[in-house]
Amino acid sequence: MANIPGIPVYKDIGATPAPIPTPDSPTDTAPVVIVGAGPVGLAMALDLGRRGHEVVVLNRLDFIAHASKAICFSKRSLDILDRLGVGDPAVEKGVTWNVGKVFWRDGGEPVYQFDMLPVKDQKRPGFINIQQYYIEEFLLDGVEKLPNVEIRWGHRVEDVTPRNDGVELAVIADEGGAYKLRAEWLIACDGSRSTVRDKLGLDFEGRVFEDNFLIADIRMKHEMPSERWFWFDPPFNPGRSALMHKQPDDVWRLDFQLGWDVDRKAAIQPENVEPFVRAMLGPDVEFEREWYSVYTFQCRRMARFVHGRVVFAGDSAHLVSPFGARGCNGGFADVDNLGWKLDLVLRGEAGAGLIETYNEEAIATADENILNSTRSTDFLTPKSPASQALRDAVLELARDHAFARPIVNSGRLSTAVHYPASPLSTPDADGWANGVAPGAPVLDAPHGDGWLLEAIGDEFVVLARGWTGRVPAAVRLIEVDGLAADRLGLGDGGACLIRPDHYVAARWKTPDPAAIDAALAHAKGGKQWLN
Repeated sequence: MANIPGIPVYKDIGATPAPIPTPDSPTDTAPVVIVGAGPVGLAMALDLGRRGHEVVVLNRLDFIAHASKAICFSKRSLDILDRLGVGDPAVEKGVTWNVGKVFWRDGGEPVYQFDMLPVKDQKRPGFINIQQYYIEEFLLDGVEKLPNVEIRWGHRVEDVTPRNDGVELAVIADEGGAYKLRAEWLIACDGSRSTVRDKLGLDFEGRVFEDNFLIADIRMKHEMPSERWFWFDPPFNPGRSALMHKQPDDVWRLDFQLGWDVDRKAAIQPENVEPFVRAMLGPDVEFEREWYSVYTFQCRRMARFVHGRVVFAGDSAHLVSPFGARGCNGGFADVDNLGWKLDLVLRGEAGAGLIETYNEEAIATADENILNSTRSTDFLTPKSPASQALRDAVLELARDHAFARPIVNSGRLSTAVHYPASPLSTPDADGWANGVAPGAPVLDAPHGDGWLLEAIGDEFVVLARGWTGRVPAAVRLIEVDGLAADRLGLGDGGACLIRPDHYVAARWKTPDPAAIDAALAHAKGGKQWLN
């Protein structure tokens, strides 16, 4: 997402991080280096650090920007944050919502309403709204508790040189100058303008949409439901669209479609933003500026996310339009997929080829996000009279006809992506009428005094209903019943193998230990990924 920031302000995170001087040696080493201390880089560092690995994080800035950027975090991301130990503060601070409403023209009633948590009895809501800098703060708090993770604020990458056994970085620190840093693995989480990607001569493929949207984050006292409201062709922005979200601290996110041929710098000046705000909320509304920006839709990705020992995650690997909240949520999905795989490789329990399955599955996630974002953008910004007429017809039908409402596309919101063709899944040998298939994520449900996803944690487990056979060493057997077993489709005596990222790897109606052993070996890469 290309941003033109307004007046920069910064978030104080306790004691503001100070620039870290250069190491004592002109050539330093680390098993894993992460470039970028945004939400994806911090989550990646926390994931690997909690698994016991030494990690160095390089960040060219020595502060976390106060600009809110991402604000919508999906249930899947909340489940991931739970696994990383920071879900509770995020949900406590965030604004919880499940309902979205779509309005058209001057109608006071929505033409369409949807629920982002249609399956109830889960620990986390469909979405929370919370400023990105809070998520970064919670992740940073978690990282700072780990002695094996070091964040080097004010260290920027100047060059990247792939090696047979890893990667060598040329780094310049704000205090102390230049040094070399050699890593077994480099994870690039340095955003849409990735230095690592640039230094390797790599680029994005995809579409840039000819339209601009204004973000106006404002602070005001305004009583409205904690819901997502989207307008097509409203009277306060005729012929275009608008969006409103509530954030913590009396901050509201307002989005206004501007069109393509605009002066982007002028568009974020207060005297040009204020008329939009007052037209939406009323001429007498009292508000303060928090952050203004203009962005252009992009739906693009790299051809590959894995290049030898260099792995790309988050915006450095893929970009989507913000409608649908698939940017940062997609980055957290990358972390969730990569963390356990790199853990196995670093421990010598799997070959480096296992990381190729990250390339396959993360690209599948990116492609689904790009597909949904592209469709949303095309619906939001029709470029011909025919597409405009089709969109308006759908909105007209949606008022009174249920069949048309799912066609209304104000941004298909982020949900967990399935991997039906995952090379790590063992195909079903039994006939299944329901449940969670291999390559799909486990649905949360009440379990004992807590929740199923909490019980799974971040390791391989076998979930079983009334089966107590042998499981592989270092794999826990968890007995499930009631709603948790029903959602998995497990009858009495059934079981399923769950990956550390909560995806089903295999399932059986009548399991036996040898089949579980084979499925576990396959889920760890099998022979085809050992090199």
